[in-house]
Amino acid sequence: MPLPGLTSSAITDPGELEERLAHLPQSPGVYLWKDDRQTILYIGKSKNLYARMRSYFGAPSGLSAKTRRLVGQIADFEVITTQNELEALLLEMNLIKQHRPRYNVLLKDDKTYPYIKVTLAEAWPRIFPTRTVLDDGARYFGPYASAGSVRTTLDMLNRLFAFRPPYECGDRKFVRHQRAGKPCLSYDLKRCLGPCVPDLVSQADYRAAVEAVCRFLEGKSDHMVRDLRTRMEQAAEDLNFERAASLRDQLQALEHILEKQQVLRTVNTDQDVIAFARDDGSAVVQVLFIRGGKLIGSEPYPLQGTDEETDAHLLTSFLTQFYHRAPDIPPFLLLADYIEEPMIIEQWLSEKRGHRVDIQVPRRGEKRRLVELATQNATRKLEELRQQWLSSDQRATAVLSELRDILKLPGLPQRIECYDISNTQGSQSVASMVVFTQGKPDPAAYRRFKIKTIAGANDVASIYEVIHRRFKRAATTPPPDAASPSDPASWAQMPDLLLVDGGAAQVQSALTALRNLGLDHIPTVGVAKGINRDRFDLVGPGWDEPLALARDSHLLNLVRQIDEEAHRFAIAYHRKLRQRATLRSPLDDVPGIGPQRKRALLKAFGSLDAIRQATVEELIAVPGITRTVAEALKAIL
Repeated sequence: MPLPGLTSSAITDPGELEERLAHLPQSPGVYLWKDDRQTILYIGKSKNLYARMRSYFGAPSGLSAKTRRLVGQIADFEVITTQNELEALLLEMNLIKQHRPRYNVLLKDDKTYPYIKVTLAEAWPRIFPTRTVLDDGARYFGPYASAGSVRTTLDMLNRLFAFRPPYECGDRKFVRHQRAGKPCLSYDLKRCLGPCVPDLVSQADYRAAVEAVCRFLEGKSDHMVRDLRTRMEQAAEDLNFERAASLRDQLQALEHILEKQQVLRTVNTDQDVIAFARDDGSAVVQVLFIRGGKLIGSEPYPLQGTDEETDAHLLTSFLTQFYHRAPDIPPFLLLADYIEEPMIIEQWLSEKRGHRVDIQVPRRGEKRRLVELATQNATRKLEELRQQWLSSDQRATAVLSELRDILKLPGLPQRIECYDISNTQGSQSVASMVVFTQGKPDPAAYRRFKIKTIAGANDVASIYEVIHRRFKRAATTPPPDAASPSDPASWAQMPDLLLVDGGAAQVQSALTALRNLGLDHIPTVGVAKGINRDRFDLVGPGWDEPLALARDSHLLNLVRQIDEEAHRFAIAYHRKLRQRATLRSPLDDVPGIGPQRKRALLKAFGSLDAIRQATVEELIAVPGITRTVAEALKAIL
């Protein structure tokens, strides 16, 4: 029986694809859905590839709106079989991290989450922020949600333990003071023990301070308090009162910080508590880091691509991406909800940690209260971020969603291209192509064109030429390598929506060019403006009348911004060419005369008329002018 959903996809030959689906193995593996440009749309795993992949093409009414949009763009697929479900999980994680498909739930900017690095293998260990975790013998703590979180933590630890300041003391400064034999101001402020100068601090004492930092980040603060108190009392007994006073201040500062950490009844337990809050397609996951029974940190992590996903899938996606590179995994994870395939996730985490990891979803008692605390923090952070998102990413997503719905597009118009023509009474006619990615201008992808085949002011014909040239170039440009991120400025990148400045005639001209190249599936809309450029209505192929956007809508603002940017870019290029033509000299048309010879002639004769009156012999007398060039100059002038 034919799969009903195949007719809703972008597949050119449904019969051939159905035949490929029929021969899929009923075994574990990873599948990659692709569009007609071989761009990866979604990466998933399954213990039964045959059943899972065919389920996408069931009755469309049984699918979520997000899955229907995905199916509408599917033109091809790739499968990779694995020996078991754990291998499928690992492969899926690596491929998602590499390609970041638009339809997967993704940790927002997960490639840039910062860590704290402690270089214990060095004679004088350093403590500093990093965004790369290496197998180099160093200790790593994190990831943290932002660079600001890392800076706050390092500043607090530096005040406590006076290790080399991570932001103020670079390698060049350290070497400079080492050669001078004099510490910097941080030493006088008691923000550094002075490892750059011999005899100020021993390697043993400095390493003890660095190891204390590690113990604090591990949550082993009780041991640190006992150690500091013992050292303080010993210094007092040795009559080293200055050292005892310094240790006393350090101890008091540490105890003050520890008072702010919530002490739990689960004594000496290491666990991460993970909960989330979501609303209107936005989601934030909150992680409470509990070490030794104390809350040592709390970090929020925004997610993207979460609309219409189940809570279990959202949480599963977060766990696999977050712990994929996390240097520290505790023995217990407390979750707000159940996840998909918990036994496989537990097996993977246990192998990664080297010891058993237990995943729990508590429903009562102290552990449940911890989950509720994490949920409260996630809800508060989601509300806090909402205000930022409404003025940036979230607003852009909302506007693009509105544009998708109003134009009935198959998916979110992540890449929008807009074209405009500019000329002065038909002279120096040019065109502009501007690109907006995720609702924001992408200047690296802008292009400009000289109109070559159209004489006079003919915007309709000029649009045809430009669209044909742009997409003919795309057809001859190899698609981006699936093994590496694609270049957004590449000609091979195809738009999700094409806008042209103008009305129905310009739209039909653009569609004709696309149809001649076999690309008329690209949604194309015109932007019709009033006489004073005050309307920006949308004009579609076959529409009875333009679509007037609400005057106070964010969608109108986006359309206006895109169209005005295309107009500005076209005008700027046109003015540049017009200015160049105005400054052009008849000398530029003489073969063999470049800028240097041109300057020499004008310097020798003062004006074009004087050059025109000069004899061949007088021209030859100018440095760099040969007889051949002089004769050509006389013939043309």
